[in-house]
Amino acid sequence: MKPLTLYTGKLTDAQAGELEALLRDRGWEFRAMPYARFAAKKDGVGVVFYESGKLVAQGKGTAEFIEFTLEPEILKRAELGYEEVLHPEMFTPRIGVDESGKGDFFGPLCVAAVYVNEAVVRAWKDAGIQDSKNIGSDRRIAELAELIRDTPGCECEVLALGGTNYNQRYAEERSLNPLLAKGHVSSILGLLGPSRRLVPPPEHAIVDQFAATETTIARAAKARGVKLKIIQRHKAESDVAVAAASILARNEFVMGLAKLKKEYGVEFPKGASAAVDAAAKAFFERHGASVLARVGKMHFRTALRAQGLPEPPKVEWKGKR
Repeated sequence: MKPLTLYTGKLTDAQAGELEALLRDRGWEFRAMPYARFAAKKDGVGVVFYESGKLVAQGKGTAEFIEFTLEPEILKRAELGYEEVLHPEMFTPRIGVDESGKGDFFGPLCVAAVYVNEAVVRAWKDAGIQDSKNIGSDRRIAELAELIRDTPGCECEVLALGGTNYNQRYAEERSLNPLLAKGHVSSILGLLGPSRRLVPPPEHAIVDQFAATETTIARAAKARGVKLKIIQRHKAESDVAVAAASILARNEFVMGLAKLKKEYGVEFPKGASAAVDAAAKAFFERHGASVLARVGKMHFRTALRAQGLPEPPKVEWKGKR
């Protein structure tokens, strides 16, 4: 078994204060990091506590730090090595679903579904499979995607919707959430097809809850005759099945951008930013609106700015008083 070299968890403000004081008292070397409340390193392990409340420990000394410092002195509980006893549900046969590209102007919208069972989960122990947003390298995303696909017993379904097809479907739905819901359901149905070997059968599917209510996916599932129970959760990527799906979806999105770059000979930046606006404007000026629709999501304000069209006023959401 590979030694533990990466740990992520959550701390309360009080726990974070206790940990910071303890590390300073024991001579850890502190440094400044963006978005971090504190970051320190010593004895082969680096520890970062982010303003979001997330703690990350990384390095060859991670296991010792967790077992002899974090758990007994801060968390006041022992979990490392006892995951199977404390979280038996982690081995439940299930399908995880996630998407990538919905916040990117350029490139496709990608949805992936991944089936896991006990053997698959055990095979991935310490492999570093986590939410793709926490993996900074496209190369590492590709390596993990290959590992996921090659794991015996794991079944995957990846869908991509881009260009004019995406824009046509969005125009029909007039909203992103119904489009996402149909993509999630289609990926689940792809795994439940007769040609797939899901042994044992999945007990449920887990998806990240992207809509305000659970009815959006439930309605799409009912329309397609899906009998499998679908569980919607916020931060569902903490489940390894959903994390694996996020990696496959992101890898598909990155490959989609690479394909567009090869076809048009220009770099398509990710996300939606000033750099994306500039790239979209330059592309429109060279190719026109019809070709812009082959590479971008035309409901984004980026598309209006690229064409010099007026933008509708932004809706200001007000909470209840």
